[in-house]
Amino acid sequence: MIPEYLIRALLASVMVSVLLGMLSPLINTKGLAFLTHALFHSLLFGAVLGMILGLLFENLSLVMLVALIVTVIVVLTIAELEKLGFSPDSAVGIVASFVAGLTVLGFGVLYKVMATRPYFPLGESIVSYLTGDIFLITLDDLTVLVLGGALLFFVVLFLYRDFLYLSFDPEGMESYGGNARAYLMILYVLVGAIGALIVQTVGLITLQVVAVLPGAIALMVSNDLRKVIGASLFLTLGVQVSSVILAYFTDIPPSGLATIMLGVIYGALLFRR
Repeated sequence: MIPEYLIRALLASVMVSVLLGMLSPLINTKGLAFLTHALFHSLLFGAVLGMILGLLFENLSLVMLVALIVTVIVVLTIAELEKLGFSPDSAVGIVASFVAGLTVLGFGVLYKVMATRPYFPLGESIVSYLTGDIFLITLDDLTVLVLGGALLFFVVLFLYRDFLYLSFDPEGMESYGGNARAYLMILYVLVGAIGALIVQTVGLITLQVVAVLPGAIALMVSNDLRKVIGASLFLTLGVQVSSVILAYFTDIPPSGLATIMLGVIYGALLFRR
């Protein structure tokens, strides 16, 4: 008999794989790997702020919502700085450093609020948020992940060709009447929203790796965009499901196993070259 929590974990892995498998090639072709670094800081700050508000209002379900709102604000700020003339790396660096400082201050406020409230297992929640623990996902969490993930997936799928044009020929898009800046901001928001949705299952520490490496590996294998997307989806699904099954038998966090698998595959392809 398969445990119910394992079934939930496998279903969550499939949803995460579909989102990351579609998104990872875009992150690589548009050069958004550094943006995921800013996502790390914004998601952590959003989680800390959400925990503070959750303690004050006695509703810890606010954590994901606040993290999503903070992340969207951060990526929109980065896009706005780029619009003002800053390079993408400079815009990300400025915002990420500012958010990192706010995160440190947020932890100080969180500890003070915790001291005035009844005990909540926030220490465990923070560790789970950083490392990801897909086996703790509840039916409600899975429902939010599936419904939210399906919505984001169809938005990405609907705009995917436009995002590819944006990646390879933004000037050509503008010449045909497309608004490259608007599409870039939409892509940034989608990256942030997907990160906020899956972070509790993937983990903040490994989020950047699992978001970037599948697409990078797929681009090393093929130059055909359809094959790249297919390889990214297949690789992400295989790694995510395999890591959950291995973690079930070894008690090792699946996010760590997934990162190691991707690193080994990427390294093997580099050495083969």
